Amino acid sequence: MPQLNKLRTALPGGPGGNTAPPSSTRLRTALTVFFALDGFLFAGWVVRIPAIKQQTGASASTLGLALLGVSAGAVITMMLTGRLCRRFGSHPVTVVCSVLLSLSIALPARTHSALSLGLVLLAFGAAYGGTNVAMNSAAVDLVADLRRPVMPSFHAAFSLGGMIGAGLGGLVAGSLTPSAHLLWLTGIGLLVTACAGPVLLRHPSRTPLSTPAGGGEGPQRLSGRARRVVALFGVIALCTAYGEGALADWGALHLEQDLHAHPGVAAAGYSLFALFMTVGRLTGTALLERLGQTRTLVAGGTTAAAGMLIGSLAPATWLALLGFAVTGLGLANIFPVAVGRAGELAGPGGVAAASTLGYGGMLLGPPAIGFLADWFSLPVALTTVALLALAAAALGYGARKAAYT
Repeated sequence: MPQLNKLRTALPGGPGGNTAPPSSTRLRTALTVFFALDGFLFAGWVVRIPAIKQQTGASASTLGLALLGVSAGAVITMMLTGRLCRRFGSHPVTVVCSVLLSLSIALPARTHSALSLGLVLLAFGAAYGGTNVAMNSAAVDLVADLRRPVMPSFHAAFSLGGMIGAGLGGLVAGSLTPSAHLLWLTGIGLLVTACAGPVLLRHPSRTPLSTPAGGGEGPQRLSGRARRVVALFGVIALCTAYGEGALADWGALHLEQDLHAHPGVAAAGYSLFALFMTVGRLTGTALLERLGQTRTLVAGGTTAAAGMLIGSLAPATWLALLGFAVTGLGLANIFPVAVGRAGELAGPGGVAAASTLGYGGMLLGPPAIGFLADWFSLPVALTTVALLALAAAALGYGARKAAYT
């Protein structure tokens, strides 16, 4: 494997030593906490959607329109957040966006119509999108300082936070009103931010005066080739996020409707997918160090494609569940690698571009699967997840010689 295909985690232009400053450990811990908090808060909101639907009296269609507020707010602010990170640094922007996310999560439970719900979800989505871009930008910088491909570990923390948030939300759903539950989440979010935020604020983050190339007096202008490479990794992120969105919304229905699984078993399908995605991300650093980026992307994409073909076309529930688990393992590290590569090349702007495209894939997946299911069948529609996973593998292989300068 040529060295070009290994993850370039050394800080270009920096000293040649292999030891990161001791403070990097505290910074890594704090960033990991923010990733976990992001997943925890988002999952806590998601599990209360049915109760808030009933509270607002929204129909399925009007609720769907209201929920688009999260996506619209996130996409709108992602590119803006990239510019804010370049101007003020990713660390303070991460802290500010986490505060806004913690505050805004309490708002949906205060609404009593689909229109007001959609408006407050715009604010929630804006804070969510801003937090994701800022903390991923901070993680890209830290990966460079540590000189190790640890980006998947941050995304593993996000997945773990989401699993904990969903589990706790399910436990308290019968005893706490949505208003009380989400208000508790606000308190937890603010408390965690108050504890972890000072660590980020004490460590200066990179600004335009300390560009990745280390030599300019302002933000470097990317070449056309560099922009194309960033877009390429954004499309790779889109391909994997498409699968995540499709399985989240349609996996349980496929198990129950097409394979006649018990509702409890069907609900476990996505949990199994998420669990194995978390396991894959926890082992992602070792995998990247052993295989390098290109082989990790190719292996991940082909594994996910094989798993999803089994999951969508298997005649038995247990075999479909196995396919979902394999798909989670395969997709686990593709998004972190794609966002990390874009950030290494173009800084916060690259993270913002790749994240926006990736989030677009998560938006595209569920409705695309729905239309295809109407035209053909749900199992056939779910095979598009396998096709896009193969596309991610092919694009990852095609980008093996992408330069960083």
